[in-house]
Amino acid sequence: MSIVTKTGDSGTTALMYGRRVPKTHPRVEACGTVDELNAALGLARAGAGQDFVHDNLLAIQKDLIVLMGEVGVAPEDSPRYARDGHPPVTPEMTARLDTLVRKIESQHIRFQGWATPGATPGAAALDMARTICRRAERRVCALRDAGEPPNAEVIIYLNRLSDLLWLMARWVESQREPAKA
Repeated sequence: MSIVTKTGDSGTTALMYGRRVPKTHPRVEACGTVDELNAALGLARAGAGQDFVHDNLLAIQKDLIVLMGEVGVAPEDSPRYARDGHPPVTPEMTARLDTLVRKIESQHIRFQGWATPGATPGAAALDMARTICRRAERRVCALRDAGEPPNAEVIIYLNRLSDLLWLMARWVESQREPAKA
């Protein structure tokens, strides 16, 4: 089977379970942005110099597959999705992010004012992922505002993830060796 199906040539795409919608549908925009976020996290993970960052980003990427699956289902197909055993985004997933935030904050990372991305390649990659995460959050909110409310935990998870990515970027910056004079 070829990756080229030509089914999207008319400007539509399939949601999970084959329901076709325009490629500009808010659900497609939300899924596409979460997919972009997952790719950005993959780039950050590939360049991570710390096991803490690498391992936690991999776990988050796995969470995003769950999140994207859930967002990629039309409301009328949600019961089937659940019957098929696909997990929803849960408060426990968000709680894992909260635990990571507390772990980093317990190290008393110092920062003042607005962070300027680019102090290190690793932090810059995390900041890029953070901005994409904020856009994914906005796209999921737009889906909700279009009358197709997602599981509320999806928005909470993305909001918490963007906070974590900001903090993780500052942590990565704090790990670099001071510049030599």
